[in-house]
Order: sequence, then C-alpha cells, then structure tokens
Amino acid sequence: MDELQTEAELEISEEDLVEFEHLELHEMAPGIANLMIQRPKVLNALNSEVLDELALAMEALAADPEIKVIVLSGGGEKAFVAGADIAEMAEFEALEARDFSRLGQATLNMVEDCPKPVIAMIQGFALGGGLELALACHLRVASTKARLGLPEVGLGLLPGFGGTQRLSRLAGPGLAREWILTGDHFSAEEAHRVGVVNRLVEPEKLTEATVALAKTLASRGPVAMQLALECIRRGQEGSQSEGEASEADAFGMVFTTRDMREGTKAFMEKRKADFQGR
Repeated sequence: MDELQTEAELEISEEDLVEFEHLELHEMAPGIANLMIQRPKVLNALNSEVLDELALAMEALAADPEIKVIVLSGGGEKAFVAGADIAEMAEFEALEARDFSRLGQATLNMVEDCPKPVIAMIQGFALGGGLELALACHLRVASTKARLGLPEVGLGLLPGFGGTQRLSRLAGPGLAREWILTGDHFSAEEAHRVGVVNRLVEPEKLTEATVALAKTLASRGPVAMQLALECIRRGQEGSQSEGEASEADAFGMVFTTRDMREGTKAFMEKRKADFQGR
C-alpha cells in the first residue's frame, strides 16, 4: 500500500470515540475515511469481536457529518479478509452458530444500509466472510492479484453472512450456485468479468484508484446518493413497479433540497457545485 493509506488518524466526535482493538481509522483524503481491519497474522479473519467493532465504527462514521465516503480495507499485503475465524467457529454448537451468523448478517447489513457510499478495497484474499463483507459494500475495487470465493462447502459449511443472497442478486443465481457449490477460488479478472468487482487495477495502483473513485463520489450530492442507494436496495427487494414507485418518491424528495438547487444552478453557471448535504 502507498502513503495515502497511512495519513493521520481520522478524528470522530468524542461521544463516538471507541478504542478499537482490531480496527484502524485513517483519513485517506478530506471526507474519505479508511476503516481497516487489522488482524494480519490471521489474514484479518472475522470473529465476534471484529464484527462488534465493525458495527460500532460504521455507526460512528455514518453519523459523522465530515465523512462523505467510507473505504473498507484489510491490513497487510496478503488479504482483504480471508474469511470468518475458523478457530472460533470450530467450538460452536448449533445455536451458537446461528447466533454468529445473525451477528455477521446484522453487521454486514449495517454496511449495506449505510447512507454514505462504502467501497471495498480488495488486495489478496477475499474469501468466505471476507467476500461477503465486500459484497455488502456498495462498490468493489480489486487488485489484479486478488483472489475471491466462497469456499465454505469445502469445510462442510455454507456462507452465513448473507453470501447466498447478495452474490445471487449481484451476479445472478447461476453464478452464485457455481461459486458456492464448487467452493473454488476465482481470479480478480474473472470476478471483474462477471460483475462481482467494479474496477480492476494493478496492485501498486490500488490505493490511488480507490481514492480517485472515492473523491468522485465525495463530490456528488450526498442526499441524492443516499436516496439512490435506498432506491436500488428497495428495487432488489420488490417488483419493478414497486421500485419505480420508490424512485418517483425519491425524485420528488430531492426537489425539496438545497443541494438540488445548488447542483442545477452550478450546472447552468458552468461551475463546480458546492453541496452541503441539505
């Protein structure tokens, strides 16, 4: 990773300040937060503590008015997140396993439901729970050296953090069946070809490309983006007619915002819009 990822730690308000053991917060650029999972010795595996911390961090960042875009990443060079923590899961009984699945689902739902764009920056392995976390993000930028997959069936398991649902909705049930039932690892190129990855870049350009995308998003109308994300989510959950009804409601709603007036005025005046999120 280059120097963009090691800038000063991000400041959040005192009431939201939490001492994280497994996460680090940095500011990659003004308004762009990097939330990094730091368990490199176990390839950033997700255990209950990490999931709890991730939920707290997402809540704080979603509420911080200074943050426009969130980038999720993994510490070290080898992995974004290589999966859920097998050492923890190996001791579970059935009810404990169900509760762990529900914890993972609830945490990843917070990522997906975040009102601000969330980008997964993927280097190395994004497997099992790691890929499920990436799928919960709104966009995914991957290194050409990344490897992705849902290998749970090889351990007698199945995806438990929403992977059976999100992969099917993102890339179709046919591809979801292949990836989940084979448990194979796939190259970043293949993931990009089938639409699981949005942007593919060389490893040395990963941070630069992710920040460039985040800066683009940070320059857009935040209220409009929030409503657009909500419309997309609702469209996945219902029929097209229901989705279009939500879209029309949201389209009308933006006409009540100062951002819409500023955006259209800036366009006519041939200048950059100064969005305030109102």
